[in-house]
Amino acid sequence: MAESEGDEASNLHPKRRKRTNSAQLPSTSIKDSVLMTIPILPAELITEILLRLSVKPLLKFRSVSKSWLDLISTLEFINTHLSKSANNEDLTHHRLMLSFNQPKYNLKDCSVSSLINGSVTEALNLEYPRIKYRRSVEIVGSINGLICLKLPDCRDKWCSGRHSMYGFGFDEVHGDYKVVVGFHNESYAYSFLVKVKMYSLNSNSWTSIEDFETGNICTKSGMFVNGKLLWANDIYHTSGSDIISFDLADRTWGKVQQPYYGERDFCWTLRVLESDLLCFEYGVKESWIKMFNINIPCDPMIGYRCLCFCMSNKGEILFQFGSTFMIYNPRDHSIIQRSPHLEVTHYDYKASIYIESLVWPFFKRKKSWMQQRRRLK
Repeated sequence: MAESEGDEASNLHPKRRKRTNSAQLPSTSIKDSVLMTIPILPAELITEILLRLSVKPLLKFRSVSKSWLDLISTLEFINTHLSKSANNEDLTHHRLMLSFNQPKYNLKDCSVSSLINGSVTEALNLEYPRIKYRRSVEIVGSINGLICLKLPDCRDKWCSGRHSMYGFGFDEVHGDYKVVVGFHNESYAYSFLVKVKMYSLNSNSWTSIEDFETGNICTKSGMFVNGKLLWANDIYHTSGSDIISFDLADRTWGKVQQPYYGERDFCWTLRVLESDLLCFEYGVKESWIKMFNINIPCDPMIGYRCLCFCMSNKGEILFQFGSTFMIYNPRDHSIIQRSPHLEVTHYDYKASIYIESLVWPFFKRKKSWMQQRRRLK
C-alpha cells in the first residue's frame, strides 16, 4: 500500500525528524546576543573588586583566565590585599589559631569577627600533615598571614628542645622572614647568658647572634613590633623587670623601659595591640600611656594571664583569660564571655591571632623560577 510523503514523514523516529530551517537560529547570533548582555568592566574596577575578596575565592579565581592568574600572583596585588585585610574594620580577615595541650586535638581555627559579633563560632580543624607527636605543636608567631609553628619532634637541635625564648618576625630592610631562638647557656649572679641563633628564610640557614645576659624570660614567645622582637624579662637581683628587644635588621639587642604601675603587687604580660606598643616614643619610659583598666570577674590568683588580641571598630577589646575569650567594652566597662564551639572542652589551649593573606614565603624563589621557565620556553 502506497503512502504519501506526509505519512512517510510522520512515521519517522522522533529524533530523526527533519527540522524546518525557519526554526533554526545561527549559533553566531546567539553568541553575539549573549556577549552584548555581558557588561565589560574596566580592569581597574576588576582589580578593586578582587582586592576586597577573601583568600579562598581568590585562589579559585586564578583559574578563570591567564590575566587573572598573573594579576593575583603579582607582589603588588598580594601586598595591597594584605594591607586592606589588615585594616578591615570588621575584622573579617582576622582569625584565631588554637593550640591545645593535647597533641591529638591540635590545631583548630575560628573567626574573630563572629566571635566578637556574638554569632555561633565553630572552631574548625586545620588541615596540616598529621603526625603522632608526643607533645603539642607550639605557635611561635604570625606575620603577614604566615604562621610559624614549632614541631615537638624536629630533628634540628635549634628547632627542637626546651627553648628559653623564641620569636618570628619580618625584616623589612632585607625583605626576609626570620626566626630567633635562644637557650639558657649558663647562670651567674642571678642572671642567665642566653645562646642565640637566627634563621633566615632567604638564605635557608642558621647564624649565631651575640649572646645576651637576661634574667628569667617570662614570655617564651616574643612579640613582634616595628621590626623588633620583644620579650618580658624578670631581673632577680633588682626584684624588677624590663623588656628586652632584638632588631632583626641590624641584629642588635636593646631594652625598653616599663611604665610605673603603682605601689602594689601585680603580675604582667607583654602583648601587642593594633600592631604597636602602647607608648608614644619607643623605648622611653615616660611615653607610655594608660588606656584602660579591666576588672576581670574571677580570682586573679589562679595563675592565668590576660592576653589581648585585637580591637574592634567599636573600640571593644578581645582578650583571653584562661580558656575563655572575653570582650571588654571601654564605654560602659562591661565584659562579655565568648567561647568558640569545640569538640573538647576540658583541655586548655593557647590562641594566636593571624590575618588571612596571599603572602607566599618563597616569593623570590618563585619569581626566579618563573623567569627561568619563561626563558626555557
